[in-house]
Parts: sequence; C-alpha cells; structure tokens
Amino acid sequence: MVDYHAANNQSSAGGVQTYMEQENDWDRDLLLDPAWEKQQRKTFTAWCNSHLRKAGTQIENIEEDFRDGLKLMLLLEVISGERLPKPERGKMRVHKINNVNKALDFIASKGVKLVSIGAEEIVDGNAKMTLGMIWTIILRFAIQDISVEETSAKEGLLLWCQRKTAPYKNVNVQNFHISWKDGLAFNALIHRHRPDLIDYDSLRKDDPVTNLNNAFEVAEKHLDIPKMLDAEDIVNTARPDEKAIMTYVSSFYHAFSGAQKAETAANRICKVLAVNQENEQMMEDYEKLASELLEWIRRTIPWLENRTQEKTVQDMQAKQEDFRDYRCVHKPPKVQEKCQLEISFNTLQTKLRLSNRPAFMPSEGRMVSDINGAWHTLEGAEKGYEEWILSEIRRLERLEHLAEKFHQKAAIHESWTDGKEAMLTQKDYETSTLSEVKALLRKHEAFESDLAAHQDRVEQIAAIAQELNELDYYDSASVNARCQKICDQWDVLGALTQSRKESLERTEKQLESIDELYLEYAKRAAPFNNWMEGAMEDLQDMFIVHNIEEIQGLITAHEQFKSTLAEANKEREAIQAIQAEVQKIAQSNGIKLSGANPYTTITPESIDNKWEKAMDMVPLRDNALQDELNKQNSNDTLRAKFATQANTVGAYIQAKMEEIGRISIEMNGTLEDQLTNLREYQKTIMSYMPEINTLEGYHQLIQEALIFDNQYTSYTMEHLRVGWEQLLTTIARTINEVENQILTRDAKGISQEQLQEYRASFNHFDKKRSGQMVSDDFRALLISTGNSLGDSEFSRIMGIVDPNGSGAVTFQAFIDFMSRETTDTDTADQVIASFKILAADKNFITADELRRELPPDQAEYCIARMAPYTGPDAIPGALDYMSFSTALYGESDL
Repeated sequence: MVDYHAANNQSSAGGVQTYMEQENDWDRDLLLDPAWEKQQRKTFTAWCNSHLRKAGTQIENIEEDFRDGLKLMLLLEVISGERLPKPERGKMRVHKINNVNKALDFIASKGVKLVSIGAEEIVDGNAKMTLGMIWTIILRFAIQDISVEETSAKEGLLLWCQRKTAPYKNVNVQNFHISWKDGLAFNALIHRHRPDLIDYDSLRKDDPVTNLNNAFEVAEKHLDIPKMLDAEDIVNTARPDEKAIMTYVSSFYHAFSGAQKAETAANRICKVLAVNQENEQMMEDYEKLASELLEWIRRTIPWLENRTQEKTVQDMQAKQEDFRDYRCVHKPPKVQEKCQLEISFNTLQTKLRLSNRPAFMPSEGRMVSDINGAWHTLEGAEKGYEEWILSEIRRLERLEHLAEKFHQKAAIHESWTDGKEAMLTQKDYETSTLSEVKALLRKHEAFESDLAAHQDRVEQIAAIAQELNELDYYDSASVNARCQKICDQWDVLGALTQSRKESLERTEKQLESIDELYLEYAKRAAPFNNWMEGAMEDLQDMFIVHNIEEIQGLITAHEQFKSTLAEANKEREAIQAIQAEVQKIAQSNGIKLSGANPYTTITPESIDNKWEKAMDMVPLRDNALQDELNKQNSNDTLRAKFATQANTVGAYIQAKMEEIGRISIEMNGTLEDQLTNLREYQKTIMSYMPEINTLEGYHQLIQEALIFDNQYTSYTMEHLRVGWEQLLTTIARTINEVENQILTRDAKGISQEQLQEYRASFNHFDKKRSGQMVSDDFRALLISTGNSLGDSEFSRIMGIVDPNGSGAVTFQAFIDFMSRETTDTDTADQVIASFKILAADKNFITADELRRELPPDQAEYCIARMAPYTGPDAIPGALDYMSFSTALYGESDL
C-alpha cells in the first residue's frame, strides 16, 4: 500500500480548497442510484480498510461503523500520519458528535471546504453524507497531490493513465467510467509496469469479466491493492461510478509511483555511466595511439643514430635514398598522428571538465609533453643523421680520389724504380777504361739528380697514405703495405746510390778522359725529362671541385702551364742540338761511337715521344676543365632556383604564422562561422602544398648534384620543413580550440552573446595579443566581470585554470572556468541519491537490482567496478554504490 504522509504535509491550503470546491459541486441525488451507491460502498469500504488494517482494524458497514467517530479519527491519523485530539469514549450521542466534529475539523484544517456535511448526519448513519465525506477524504489524501505536467488531481490522474496505456491496442482512456468497462485499461496499467504479471496479448476485448477479474486478482495478490469492486458491478452498469473508478485507479497510481522514481533514477545513472564509458574509451584510444607513436619513435631513433660507415660513395648514396624515403613516406603519417593525438587529448580534457570529472592523466611517459620531447629527440637525431650522411659522402668521395691518386703515383714510381737496384749493384766499372769510368761517374751523377727529383714524389705518396689513414679508408692495409714497400725500396736505392758513387770516385783518379758533351746532354735531359713526366702526371691528375671559383682556379693554373710550353720547347730543341753536336763532332773527327750516351739512358727519341704525348694531353685537359666549368655553372643555376623558391616559401610561412596568430585573437561571428572560416583557411593553406613539393624537388636535385652550400639564401630545407609542420599544427590547434568552445557552449548552455562577451573581455586584457595572459592580467579580467577576489580565492581559481603552474591562462581555460561557475552539472551526491532509490533506501545494492533497473551493458559495467559492501547491514552479494559514485567524480580511487 501507499504512504501519503509526505505528500499531505506539503499541500497548499489555497489550491486544495479551490479543487475541493470544484469536486464538491456535484449532484448529490445521483448517489441515490442503487448501482452507483453499491459501487461506491464497495470501493470506499475497501479503500478505508486498506488503511485501517495498518492500525489492526477494519469496517464492515461504512455508514454504521463511522457513526461514533472513533474509526473515522483513526482513519485520518493513518492516512495523514498526524495525531488528532484525544477522542471521547462515551456512548452518548453528544460524545459521538464531538468525535465526528474533531474529524471534520481536521479535514477542514487541510484546506478542504465541507459543503452540507454535518456531524449529526454522520452520527445518524446518513449513507449519502457518509459516502460524500469519504469521497472528500479520498480526494484530499489520495488524488489531490497527483500532478502530471502541471495538471493536478483528476486531470493529472487521467493524463497519467493515458500515457501509460497509449502503446496498448483496444485501450483508449478518455474518462473514469466507460473507458474501464472492458478491463483492458486495468490490465494495460499492470503490464506497463510489471509485464511479468500479465499476458496482455491473451486478453480479449469481448470478455470484460475475465479481463476485470484478472486485473483485480493480480493487483490484490502481487501489488497489495485490495479488491474494491466486483467485475459484475462494472460490466452490468451502463456507466460505472466515476468516483469508484478514480479511487481504484488512484491506488494503482500510488503503487507504481515508486517505479517511476526508479526509472528516473536509472536514467540519471545511465547518463552518468554513458559519459564515463565514452571518456574511458577516449582514454584507452589516447593511450594506444601514444604508445604506438612512442614505440615508432623508439624504433626509429636507433636507426637514425646508427653511424656504421660504408666503403663506397654508392653505398652511402643508398643510405641517403633510404633516408629520403623515410622523410617523404614514413614520417608524414606520424606527423598527422602526433597532431591528432594532441587534438584528442584537448577534446578529452574539455569533456572531462564539462562532465565535472577530474582531468585525465596519461600513463607515465605518455604525456603530450613526453611525446613532444621524444619528437624533439627524433628530429635532432634526424638532423644529425642527414648531416652525417652528407659528411660521409664527402669523406668517401675524397677517399676515392686520394686512393686513385695514390695508386697512380705509386705505379709511376714503381715503374721508374724498376731495375734500378740491379743497375746500382753491377760492377761494370772494374773492367772499363778511364773514359768509360768517367762516363759511368757522370751517369751516376745524373742518376742522383733523377733520384733527388723523385724524392718529392715519394713524399707525396707517403703524405697521401697518411691522409687515407686519418680519413679511415677501408683498404688502408693494402695502401700502407704498398707505401711501406716503396719507402723501404727508396731507402735501399739511397744506400746503393751512395755505395756506387763511392766506388766510382775511387776509380775516377785513374780515369781522365770524359766526354763533356755527353755529360752536358745528360745533365740537361734528365731534369727536362723529369719535368715532362711531372707535366704529364699533372695533365692526367684527377680533380674535384664544388663551385665555380675552384674550377676557374684550375683553369687559370692550366693556362699558366701552357704559357711555359714555348720555353720548354726551346729547351727540348737545345737538348736535341747537343746530341746533334755529338754526332757532328764524331763524324768530323772520325770517331766511332760505342753506342748510347754513357751518362744517361734518356734518348732523344724518348724525349720527343714524351713531348708529343704531353702535347696530346693538353687539349684533353682543356676539354675536361671546360666540362667541369659547365657543370658548376649548372649547379649554380640550381642553387638560384632553390633559393628563389625557398625565399618565397619561407616568407609565405612566416606571413601565415603571423596571420593565424591575429585570426585566433580577432575572430568574429558565431563559433560555427568561425569554425567554417578556419576550415576554409586551412584548405587555403593546404593548397600551397604544391609549392612545398616543388621546393622538395629542387632540394633532391641539389643533393643528387652533391651541392653542399648556397650563398643565395639563408633558408635550409630542414628549416622550412619544420616551419611548414608548425603552421599546419597551429591551424589544427586553432580549429580544435573553436570546436571545444562549441562543445562547452552546447554542454553548458552558454549563449553566443555570452561567448562573444567573454572573448571581448579576454582580448581587452590580453595586451600582447598572444591568446594567453599572465596572472596579473587575469586577476584584472576577473575583477572586471564582477568577482571580488582575495588572495586565497584567486589562488584557488588559478589552480583550476592553470593546473600545471605555467603562469599563463588561455582563452579556453577562461571559458571553462566561467561555464563551471555559472552552470550546474551532475554531482556525486546526485548519483548516490539515484542509486539509493534503486536500492529501496538500502545502503547497498545487489547485482539483481542493477540488472533489473539498468540496461544490460551498463548494469554489468557497474557490477564489474563496484566493491563489496562491508557495512553492518551487509548481505551476501551486497555492492557498495557510494564509493563507486564518488570514484566517478575523482573523489577516491575506483
């Protein structure tokens, strides 16, 4: 049964009186209709007994049992929960009248105006007046407080019935008489609230007696609603009594009102849990994306920090191509993931603030700042790796050039030394004549001159080998071995030369004749021959240059060399003239020459052959230098193209960065208009991407051409890449800020005018136009909005708007604070109160109750997270909904 005490204590006297006057304005003669009077007797008697049984009594005859006023006073005490004046226990008529008057006075004190009902009529057993008095009590204590959408009493009860039975076929509740005759409306009310008690589809409209008996029996057995009417009383009456039906239906309303509260409480819990589940999913998504991004960075950095050297330029260029593939293919998606991660983090924090939840703290090492730090480390490693690759390419290129030069010079030297040891160790002077010995001595002097001339080449070979070692040439072992062999042989040649010279000098004293002419030839031919060999070596020398100035220097040196050829040719002709003079003297004097010049192995034919070879090499050298000059001119053109494009892109990025800074501060119109404009602006920025790609193409050509400097621009490709990424990230963050403002406005009910007013106030105190302000400016802003702040209050507010203690307050934080101060949100106490309703006022709740009242997924969500209840009134399976509710709002750990 239903307790009306709380409702009765809150009634309004004026409203009750007005309503009661309307309800008492009835044709009392209608009660004389036997059928209606019978229905009212049954209904009112059952209704009274449903309350009197709480006091351990009941009535049998409604007009007889209330005549002494005792049970009437007891009935009023039960349904009102209040104590009436002490009744008189006498049997005299005056005692009965006094008791009835005390009851009528109590009814009147509740704002009910009793019309034509006196104590004497009740004491005399007037059925008409007694039924009217009971109807007045029913109206006041059972029906008057029913309210649905600002309607009350009869209209409210009728609207409640219509809403609850609307989905059911063959049910159309329009009144409290004929709409209930077929019994389907009673069954629909029960099925709507307790579908387990009624098989509604099995009921037939043409069997009203069965329908009515089914509803009345189920209500009495399962809902504690006593049977107030018989099915025949309703079916056999053309128009059932309205007051009897209303009394019966009001019992159903009160029986199910608790279920309505439970439904409301369940809806509130579902809403809170839905928000919490969505937030948890966003947290899981953030953790997953952050972990994947950090793992990718962790895997990538060792690759970028790997400094394993390669042996050839081609191998390093392959690494450079892998790095370019990383830059263009693998990194861009990660840049997008990083930006999306920051946007998701900001959106999640905004949702948590709007739902009055604590801020999200990612797992250790997965904060946005941690990701930014790891990203900074990645970019540092990336820059170092690129610089190392270019440095290695330069080093290997230099090494290959030096190695080729070393082997070329070594081959020339080894060719020259071939047979020299055998020549220096022979004993030919022991059997020679004086002239022959003198000739041998002069020949040896020429050899010493040649040996001294080759000293410079040996030193060059050693110097190149030393440089190859210092540059960590991969084949340094073979180079060192060859160099050591040359040096050892050179030492042997020096020692042998000195030994032969001493031997010849000992013999010289015995020899007098010497051929001066041969000697002169040898002395002049040897350095000239050495000069030619050096010239041919220089003409064949490999060169590597990086700019026009270097190649022009080589061309200038070559031109200077060509200018000495005429003088060299004169020297060649002079040497050849000496040999001709020898032949002339021999012929004129009849001297028979023994053969070759005894002082030198350099023949006139070898000098002419080397001269012709040197002259053939000159134009080849001219062509090689000219080709390199053309290449450097092409490289310079490529530098200029890159510089022009880089200067344009750099200026564009700088201008757009400044422009987006102004836009974020000076935006006007609705937030939706601002969001649309920002997205259009973002499309405009992205349309500039072809210019970036063009610049990347120039940069690739420059790297392929091994161009390492550019005097036409101060921009580097790395600098512009970073600037472009910062520009895209800034516009994305600005769009996200407006989206969060829309989310805040919609969630908190903030009007567009309020947001514009907040923006105007913020911009006024944002003196630097940076989108954020220091604490002193923020204090001035709060004072301008009407807040009177002490130091402790201001410190509390700063803790809300600047939880990280950075000393700066953003516009989003300001809006969150203002919306938090001016709007209402769900609280932990509200959620606890809702759970208490579902638990029927217990301090704990069971899994069965959760599954009955909540949707399946949210019921299981609660069961999985609620701790066992350990209070003194705990039962097996009891769950602690209080600690669960406070944990939802961050007041304790779940």
